[in-house]
Parts: sequence; C-alpha cells; structure tokens
Amino acid sequence: MMAIVSDIKTEAAPRRDNRRPQLLDAAARSFREQGYAAASMRDIAAGADMKAGSMYYYFASKADLLIAVHEEGIRRISAAVDDAVALADNPWARLHAAMSAHLSVLLDGGDYAQVVIRELPLDEQAVRERLVPLRDEYEARFAQLFDDLPLIDGASRRHLRLLVFGALNWSQTWYRVGGDTPAEIAGAFLDLLKPLAAKS
Repeated sequence: MMAIVSDIKTEAAPRRDNRRPQLLDAAARSFREQGYAAASMRDIAAGADMKAGSMYYYFASKADLLIAVHEEGIRRISAAVDDAVALADNPWARLHAAMSAHLSVLLDGGDYAQVVIRELPLDEQAVRERLVPLRDEYEARFAQLFDDLPLIDGASRRHLRLLVFGALNWSQTWYRVGGDTPAEIAGAFLDLLKPLAAKS
C-alpha cells in the first residue's frame, strides 16, 4: 500500500481510493454478464458511473482489472472457507465445512465468484500467468483438507479432490433455487467418499 507522505495526499487519497471498490464491482458484473473478451472499458466505466479516462488512474488495462477482480473474488471465497473450517473439529467435518462454504459463495449469485471459476483467457498468456497462482493458492486449502482425511491405502487424494472440486464448481449449471442447501449437497458428496475411509 502506498505510504501517505504529506497532508495533501492524506486529503486526496480517500476521495480517489473510494472509487476503486465501485469500479471492481462494475468490472466483475461486466465480466460475468458479457465475458472478459466482450466487456469493454467504456462499459465498465459506465457501470461504475465514471468517465472512461478516469479508470486509468486505478488500472492501466482491462487485464489489470481482471486480475484485481480475481484477487478480490478469491479473497472473499478464501475468507468464507477459512472461517468455516476454523469451526470444525475433525478432518471430515473440516472438509464438509469447506465444501459447504465454497458452494455457498458460488451459489449466492455474486459476480466475483462467477468470474473466478470461469475459464481463464486463452489468448493472454501474461494474464494467465498471474491468475493461475491465485487459483492454486486457494485450491491448496482443499489439497491439505484431503491430505488430512484418514483414507484406505491406495486412495488417490489428488483425484478425489479434482473430482469433488469439479463437481462443486459445476453446481452452478445444475443447481436450482429451492433445492438442497449447500450444506446438504456437500454432505451428499462427502457420503460418496466415506466408503474410502480407513477403518479405525
């Protein structure tokens, strides 16, 4: 974070900085509704009630905006998962809590989560190189949760994690409001894994 080195900057920074969240919200909404390729900086600026030129004070390019949206989206979903896991007291309960929180964020209709789980831009390698580590850092939480499970010898924790994570992320396609809750869905998925639990 940039240090404030004068009284003048102390007064100016809050007025400028308070538009960044509004701009990020508009970008997340545009990327979700139109897709990254189709969303224009002009449309994003209009959604934030800003002049297009003013956006460049905050972000040099649309790619920078996408990265910032991903950072904010992953921060939100990570916080939800971490808070849920902290309340659980055994490996199966922690995984259930993480799955439930992940689903809750995905299914609440928020723009950020929808952008985060979409395919990364295929034609912008520099953007992909910035975004992939963000996703990997988040998914490392689930890798640890699966590593902690007491499973039978030979059970592939990596493949189980990929299977579950893919099912969770695909839920936006088949989920219907009024159906099972995120906790119920997570519990049903977890029940499919428990036959692989090691005998105590």
